[in-house]
Amino acid sequence: MDVVFYVVPGLIMALALFMAHRVVRRWLQIRGAWNSGLTAEGRCLRAYTTVSGGQGDTSVRSTLHHVYEFITHDGRVVRFEEDGGPGTTIEGDYVTVYYSGGARVVATAQPPDRARQAVSAIGVLAFLAVIVVFCAGFVTTYSQTFGPVGDIVFSVDDSGTSTLP
Repeated sequence: MDVVFYVVPGLIMALALFMAHRVVRRWLQIRGAWNSGLTAEGRCLRAYTTVSGGQGDTSVRSTLHHVYEFITHDGRVVRFEEDGGPGTTIEGDYVTVYYSGGARVVATAQPPDRARQAVSAIGVLAFLAVIVVFCAGFVTTYSQTFGPVGDIVFSVDDSGTSTLP
């Protein structure tokens, strides 16, 4: 039964660390697209909203999505989808696309706003760090409070045999 109090916080910490990895990775991708200096005229092919929550859940969340298409400087046609963006961009609108060159193109239609992106990424990372620290503290406190007096796995007495309660 004690395993649950170690496994569940461990899984929560693993999920928080994975999410932190994704936040940092996306932050670097967007920053790379802005810093590359490559821009193109793109077109909004589709704009739609997804709604989650409701019916028993008190919070309803809607997210605006845009699908863009543009042609890179070497002639490749790239289509990508992006969450967020201005609500005034509708199907058929032309936008400036910032992208990074190479075999794997990373693009965004969001105008460069490095300060806003840094603050939001650092805020999310700080929240995830609080989750990890809380889980680590919970596991440590639980093991010290409810753990056995002599640790069966790692404790060895003076005679060289393991101690069993």
